[in-house]
Amino acid sequence: MIIEKIAESNFNDSVFDSKVFGKNFSDHMLIAHYKDGKWDEPKIMPYGPISVTPAAMSFHYGQTIFEGMKAYKNEDEEVFIFRPEKNFERFNKSAVRLNMPEVPAEIFLDGVKAIVDLDRQWVPKDYGTSLYLRPVMFATEEAVSARSSNEYIFCILLAFAPSYYEKPLSVKIADFYSRAAQGGVGSAKCGGNYAASFFPTSEAQKDGYDQVIWTDSIEHKFIEEAGTMNVMVRIGNKLLTAPTSERILNGVTRDSVLALAKDNGIDVEIRPISVEEMYEAYKSGELKEVFGCGTAVVVSTYNAIGFGDERAELAPLSDEESFATQLKKKLKDIQYGIAEDPYGWRVKIEETVNA
Repeated sequence: MIIEKIAESNFNDSVFDSKVFGKNFSDHMLIAHYKDGKWDEPKIMPYGPISVTPAAMSFHYGQTIFEGMKAYKNEDEEVFIFRPEKNFERFNKSAVRLNMPEVPAEIFLDGVKAIVDLDRQWVPKDYGTSLYLRPVMFATEEAVSARSSNEYIFCILLAFAPSYYEKPLSVKIADFYSRAAQGGVGSAKCGGNYAASFFPTSEAQKDGYDQVIWTDSIEHKFIEEAGTMNVMVRIGNKLLTAPTSERILNGVTRDSVLALAKDNGIDVEIRPISVEEMYEAYKSGELKEVFGCGTAVVVSTYNAIGFGDERAELAPLSDEESFATQLKKKLKDIQYGIAEDPYGWRVKIEETVNA
């Protein structure tokens, strides 16, 4: 790992007062180039613009993948990241699906640890805030022919992350637009998945909703994801979520929440959930909670569900009654080094660069 130049720090702790997610970037970034069939030595350098041609193939053919991770700091100034090996594994699965080169562990995992260590002052201590880590890879070969690129850049950026979606959201169930189709790239974390979701989301917002619950692309009968998150449904005292597939992202937060739920005595079922089943549960009073989970938001509760033209308002639950609230706190306490971590999920970033 080459640290090319230590940047003069732009850090000011007033950045921690920001309420804007992902706009305040730290001092450094990591860059590695892929060319002639191999990766070069990754370099950490001051954060800033990079030069690419408008003929870079990612602009034309969409070979762009990324991950979302976070760094946390406790009251003792210790810095942690959360389950980085899962993000590394998923990043390379995305790379394979988009016919891009896999990134070695010594670039991805060692790179994440090195840059977080260097910019550790950017990791906030306030509970609920964090430093967001964005590993990204995109095609850079100068060509406008429809094929896979032969050149790529892998980069890691860091940005301050305030608390996200503090208020409950309202979501509308999609009955026309789809996020992903069988055999497609729904399980890959690629840019096109998100771009295609923006228009249906804006249409739902015109109807007074914050986000969309995506359904299967064939019949729109089964629940799949919620916005940019995995979705969980509580009917009675049972927690349900759809199985991962080629259409559904295998979320790190999803996996963690399910493990915590099972180990805390919650009845969990991983199976298809139909829109009809949800609606019937709502009418009978058995639909207790619906919530999304993902890296940026951790857990986001929903207070209204749009079934066609009907807006179903969910009764609020106390913190003691809510599975979502309980699981969110248990997960965050592990991430922030407050609670014991029996799973080995929390990875401490040793201080070496500035030692």
